[in-house]
Amino acid sequence: MKKYIEPISIAFIACGLLACFAPIRILATEPLPRPNVLFIAIDDLRSDLGALGVPHAKTPQLDAFASTARLFRRHYVQVPTCGASRCALWRGQYPSLGSQVGNGGIASTHAKWGERSLPALFRQNGYQTLAIGKLTHHPGGLTGKNWAEGPEELPGAWDRAWIPDGPWKTPEAIMHGYADGEARKPGKSPAWQAKDGPDEAYPDAWVAKEAVATLTQLASQKQPWFFGVGFFKPHLPFAAPKKWHDLHASGIPDLTPNAATKPNWPSSWHASGEFRGNYGHEAGRNPDSDAAYARLLRGAYAASVSYMDAQVGRVLAALQELQIDNNTIVIVWSDHGFLLGEHAIWGKHCLYEHALRTPMLIRYPGMPNPGTPSDTVVETVDLYPTLADLCSLPAPKELDGRSLRPQLIDPTTNEHKPATSFWTDGQRSVRTDRWRLIAQHRNDGTEQRLELFDYETDPNETKNLTVDHPEVVRELLTHLQRMPNPTARRQ
Repeated sequence: MKKYIEPISIAFIACGLLACFAPIRILATEPLPRPNVLFIAIDDLRSDLGALGVPHAKTPQLDAFASTARLFRRHYVQVPTCGASRCALWRGQYPSLGSQVGNGGIASTHAKWGERSLPALFRQNGYQTLAIGKLTHHPGGLTGKNWAEGPEELPGAWDRAWIPDGPWKTPEAIMHGYADGEARKPGKSPAWQAKDGPDEAYPDAWVAKEAVATLTQLASQKQPWFFGVGFFKPHLPFAAPKKWHDLHASGIPDLTPNAATKPNWPSSWHASGEFRGNYGHEAGRNPDSDAAYARLLRGAYAASVSYMDAQVGRVLAALQELQIDNNTIVIVWSDHGFLLGEHAIWGKHCLYEHALRTPMLIRYPGMPNPGTPSDTVVETVDLYPTLADLCSLPAPKELDGRSLRPQLIDPTTNEHKPATSFWTDGQRSVRTDRWRLIAQHRNDGTEQRLELFDYETDPNETKNLTVDHPEVVRELLTHLQRMPNPTARRQ
């Protein structure tokens, strides 16, 4: 049995892995230096953690970490696609240009804001900034041929941005990596894979290994650091060693028929273009009509989650074993979720709950009530002011978010600020404690389409209640009128 963390207080045993996280050690007799930051970014992880009460994918490492951190159970991203979500993260702002709702937004607009980005702020204030794996849209931070050449995606932000050594020849190949260096063939490669081999057969084990080696080097230096570690899974393809697929062999629960049905009202449904266009499907199999294939894909997604979870555990264990956890803030964040057949969608790229709600966990030294979750509605743009606050750095005035220090001190603090999300063609969404409104607007402010959901009575979003609750629609539209509309259709 391989021990990731020495048993101290709470044991989590699953799949031959033992993970425990000790309480943060605080030195009371001498002041600590400026805190380090370990920022772990995960790609396409929806809110299906055991710690969130959704044990479809087995996540013992993240569940154990949640017992030492503040888990935000209602965190929402700004845009349901990789590059745009990360653009909002590093800007600390809602998208204001159409390109910032697409994957190229960081590269095409950084000249306007890059010098005040979150990693640049840390770098300008004496921190060493490092990024391994996928932290912006392009792993390694370059945007040229195969993402292996310049120009930089976010110039001036990182002292070093790179991908780990491994059998994949380019950053683009590792992003969509299959086993042992195999690259994706768009439209032909399968949507899932299960090679009977070690964790190192797939990319995330290489990210974890390089992250552990880097932490070992950082442990001996006096300069504070901001270290971003970006994992690739569970992003398509759902590819992981066979042992992680075997872990879920008993099956993932099927969706109820009403949850898996295409909406019967004018909606923001889409045809799952990434899933159907970028990957091949054996004998034309369609998960909408083939229940066995749908079950297989949900299990493969869960396998990818558990594989990634084990790699995150290796990094968190190293932080503790190197005894630098007592002065390190740790963030675990996912850029967006993924629908696994809900609304007959296989993918993200929409404004429904499973595309926008993702896990977010924060731990800082001396945090009160660790392990108690927060149910406050929070957004990705809140991370920038939170980290600036915790590290006593001057936050730019342009930021759209708020510091979450009150919720970190007292998880019962509930500030009533809705979460706003954006998508193409003038689509925006506002999420409150109870309601979500999805609206598509023209440039003149008129609505082309409205969808309203009540999560108290309909958590699966099966009924559009716009006609039933016009007063709620009016209230939420008032909020959206104050928000940018970067992709509104012109008349």
